[in-house]
Amino acid sequence: MRLPFFVYGTLLAGEPNHGAFLHGRTASEEPGRLNDAVLYDGPGYPYAVEEFGGIVHGEVVTARPQDYDELLVTLDHLEEYVPGDPHSLYERVERDVVRVGDGTAVRAWVYLAAPAVAACLRARRKPIESGDWRLRRRLRPRFR
Repeated sequence: MRLPFFVYGTLLAGEPNHGAFLHGRTASEEPGRLNDAVLYDGPGYPYAVEEFGGIVHGEVVTARPQDYDELLVTLDHLEEYVPGDPHSLYERVERDVVRVGDGTAVRAWVYLAAPAVAACLRARRKPIESGDWRLRRRLRPRFR
């Protein structure tokens, strides 16, 4: 099934992995949100974890048809996702994502923290309150 992707971290436009992996391979990129999930700061990249009532802000990315198959493999590799491998950092799952522009829901691939990673994040970290990876940098206190 050729679903769009919901990206919420380093694959967002303007973030480091966008240019390396998505630039020139997308037909559209629209603001979106994933409901019932929260965002955690990882080692240079975020994790989305399912949690009732949370919101993760990101983008709904539709790949160009001619680039879809290669992009899917590339993103699975980037996210260290291997179907059925219990050591994967993420799981690629289908979820409804809301397009911010018109409020419609679209089914999309989302990389969520794998169960073991999610359990560790819940136990040891605090979620990013805004649910927005870009905004988290602006909200961090600055030390002199």
